[in-house]
Amino acid sequence: MTTVSSAPQTVEFSGVQGLTLIADEWNRGADAAADRPTVLMLHGGGQNRHSWKNTGQILADEGFHVVALDSRGHGDSDRAPDADYDVDTMTADVMQVLDAIDRQVMLIGASMGGLTGILAADQAGPDRITGLVLVDVVPRFEKNGSARIRDFMFSGLHGFGSLDEAADAVAAYLPYRKKPRSPEGLKKNLRLRDGRWYWHWDPAFMTKPGDDPELRTEKFEHAAAGLTIPVLLIRGKLSDVVSPEGVQHFLETVPNAEFVELSGAGHTAAGDDNDAFSDVVVAFATR
Repeated sequence: MTTVSSAPQTVEFSGVQGLTLIADEWNRGADAAADRPTVLMLHGGGQNRHSWKNTGQILADEGFHVVALDSRGHGDSDRAPDADYDVDTMTADVMQVLDAIDRQVMLIGASMGGLTGILAADQAGPDRITGLVLVDVVPRFEKNGSARIRDFMFSGLHGFGSLDEAADAVAAYLPYRKKPRSPEGLKKNLRLRDGRWYWHWDPAFMTKPGDDPELRTEKFEHAAAGLTIPVLLIRGKLSDVVSPEGVQHFLETVPNAEFVELSGAGHTAAGDDNDAFSDVVVAFATR
């Protein structure tokens, strides 16, 4: 039976290199069902923990202990002083958060968070990670779609003159998503400095030197192929980042993976159609 939980608390975790990571946490301690894993939610690049607000609350109302984490350099978490945003470092952060949670965990990761989740699930093993939900991400993602994300993120590096200007940029990037009547909701993702609105993540995340994409893909594929836990891949049908071919290859590589496609969603599936997304995630988590 569903029980309504309280609003989330803002909490701190320690990442590697002494960084402080901020998270929203629902059902801490006795409020969580003992027979269900903690759900740890990892957002995509350029996003933050608020991307999961609605789904986190729904899972909490189902009795789950839920943690939605701001990755290093994103949201209210510390920025890496040496611009170390390598996926291995982000995975090491997640491993420390898993140690602090100290119970079995189901991971939900979108885009960058999903790739981090693959590596963390592989490193932590099935005794600690009981399930993995990947939100519009596979190791063999489409380079054109990825480049469009980077172009959108680069376009906002110098800030916006108003919230409406930022909302127009989002609407141009996500033309299939209904534009909100008010841009006020963007305040969770922007900060006002010197009269301009800037995305709430470290610009060095975009300008740091990159690694070899082929080696990175190989690393993710190797980690995913070794997973024995239940895996759910959710694709937004309108996505230009994950192709049907990429899905097919992933399902052939990870035989225990399930696949769901959301017809009204793109790469940012949780925000594009949150009701459908949450229904799929709750069904997987409670099973």
